Amino acid sequence: MTPKKTWRPVHGVLLLDKPLGLSSQDALWRARRLLQAEKGGHTGTLDPLASGLLPLCFGAATKFAQASLEADKGYLATVQLGVTRVGGDLEGEVIERRPVTADANVLDAALERLRGEIEQVPPMHSALKHQGRALYEYARAGIEIERAPRRVRIHRLDLVERRGDELVLDVQCSKGTYVRTLAEDLGRLLGCGAHLNALRRTASGALRVEQAVTLQTLEALELPARSALLLPPDVLLRDWPEVRLPEDEAGRFLTGLRRRVALADRAAVRVYGPQPRAFLGSAHIHAGELIADRLLSPPEVQALVAGQSAP
Repeated sequence: MTPKKTWRPVHGVLLLDKPLGLSSQDALWRARRLLQAEKGGHTGTLDPLASGLLPLCFGAATKFAQASLEADKGYLATVQLGVTRVGGDLEGEVIERRPVTADANVLDAALERLRGEIEQVPPMHSALKHQGRALYEYARAGIEIERAPRRVRIHRLDLVERRGDELVLDVQCSKGTYVRTLAEDLGRLLGCGAHLNALRRTASGALRVEQAVTLQTLEALELPARSALLLPPDVLLRDWPEVRLPEDEAGRFLTGLRRRVALADRAAVRVYGPQPRAFLGSAHIHAGELIADRLLSPPEVQALVAGQSAP
């Protein structure tokens, strides 16, 4: 008889290098079972055909997952020129094949047009909702839904390598950017069509895929070593300004009380008590007041200070 799984309170962030062929939800479930974590969530879907950085949040860290969802992203995208596919990626059937005539100068000019703030029409094969249903559900039923363009920002779009009609691009972009749509738009500008052959997420905010661990590595470790790979929840807020409070004011902050601070207005700050690792939560500053947004519970703070899960 298989012993019943024991779940435990676990608080922290695991940077997972998600493999190809696995959904984000399946990757989360496998990591959660390996950590025996009671509560977990991921910070934005990475398609099964994409690999790379997938920050997973457990316990108290799930309160701050939105910060990673809102963060800029980095990708290494492999784009096939001359072939247009349904859905804009390797899964879709071929719609059209056209010769590729773009030389280096033409390609550079097309890439330049896609940098900065641009408008994208979300693809039908996406998880965006229309009347409560994901767009990909309509697409599978052969129904086309009109989609409004969305403004996104492409911070970087650089050619890493060209292998004949295949390009490897370094993409740094704002949240909500569809890289497969970027590939299709590049194909249209070049007059030959294109689709996304492969995608690897390399960054989410200040987090990098080089810091991530694979499921195979996680499976090879014992539970204490797996737990040691967890990062504290405030790693998701690393780019935010820090506010540190004395002991008495830290306690009041955890109850949700506002306090006066001699600081300029800020849309988002991370707040700490006096002890090392005493992360208390997130807040914003308005009109000289520190106003709590997301708070840890006192047991969660104690657990993080001690470097272990809450009892």
